[in-house]
Amino acid sequence: MLLLIVSNGRVALENFIKYGILISPLQWINALSEDPWTWPNLVMLFFSNITCILVFFTEKILAKKWIGEKLALVWYITLISAHLTFPVLVTLWLKGNPLFASLSLAIIVIEALKLVSYIHKWIGEKLALVWYITLISAHLTLPVLVTLWLKGNPLFASLSLAIIVIEALKLVSYIHVNYWCRGSLKSGDKPKNFLYPSNLTLSNFYYFMFAPTLCYELKFPRTPGRRPKFILKRAAEFICFGILGVALCEQWVVPLVKNSMGTLKDMDIFLCIERVFKLAVPNHIIWLLFFYTIFHSSLNLMAEILRFADREFYRDFWNAETIQYFWQTWNIPVHRWCVRHVYKPLIRNGYSRLTGSLAVFLISAIFHEYLVSVPLHLFRLWAFWAMLAQIPLS
Repeated sequence: MLLLIVSNGRVALENFIKYGILISPLQWINALSEDPWTWPNLVMLFFSNITCILVFFTEKILAKKWIGEKLALVWYITLISAHLTFPVLVTLWLKGNPLFASLSLAIIVIEALKLVSYIHKWIGEKLALVWYITLISAHLTLPVLVTLWLKGNPLFASLSLAIIVIEALKLVSYIHVNYWCRGSLKSGDKPKNFLYPSNLTLSNFYYFMFAPTLCYELKFPRTPGRRPKFILKRAAEFICFGILGVALCEQWVVPLVKNSMGTLKDMDIFLCIERVFKLAVPNHIIWLLFFYTIFHSSLNLMAEILRFADREFYRDFWNAETIQYFWQTWNIPVHRWCVRHVYKPLIRNGYSRLTGSLAVFLISAIFHEYLVSVPLHLFRLWAFWAMLAQIPLS
């Protein structure tokens, strides 16, 4: 521990001596206020809410048996496809800030996955697999096309795409679970205190869309009340650590990247490796900082406000001895979604565990590439192949 502090402290001190203080909060404000790409990302998020409302009312119609299964399937495929495609088009068109674009698209994807979970119980397992793959693909495509077309600020584009991803995941879960419920009603094998279709209310639907989970449940565990001190502490952490992370990027990472451009152009292998090692230290620190900000501060803050009782957002991934254990513990909401809506349905339909794992890694690789390539307008498939390359290790 002492060695880590001394070595990393020396690198931080070297950065300060060489570059001075580069942090400029005024530039952050200017980027938010002057860049017109700020608003298209908000429009994308408002548009995604239309998809959520349409899914909710479709479920109400299905519960009353006003339309058939096949018609609902075609409608859902079209709806989720548009949900994922429109934000992509906006992001590609405006070419905005990659960070905000990625975040926006991530939220869109999470919404789509949540909706699939919400309605998954309405369709057969094999048909559901084809359906939500098509659904998520279309849900993610439109934001990509828009992002590449508009060429907006990459930061805001990342934010928008992140929201798109979150919405997609939630919509998948919402659709999937409601299918299971209707299947129980048809078979007559329903448990006591069965809540379906009384769960089909706007309050229930939007509670799920804002809840810090990707997997829909008919009834979520709730805490008896809210703790004001806990809320203030988590909010302060979220704001302070978020600002600190951005400041470290501006002070530490940006000058290193700028100074590395000549080395990369000259393709001096040893100097390139030296620059990668030099960037690894601040990159790792910033990654851990943002992990704590998102998975501990922000998710616990949202859970406390909504009185959401399940607070297991991560486990002891820092003790991981294998790649498999790391991926199972560092992001519990996504891991649970993959197991519930991808891995287990494949196993139940006779596919091997290897096929299930490959499907999970493939979907994860697509999402990582989605959030990296689109905001930056760099289609090199680096994130995609980096994820797939871990399959043998797991």
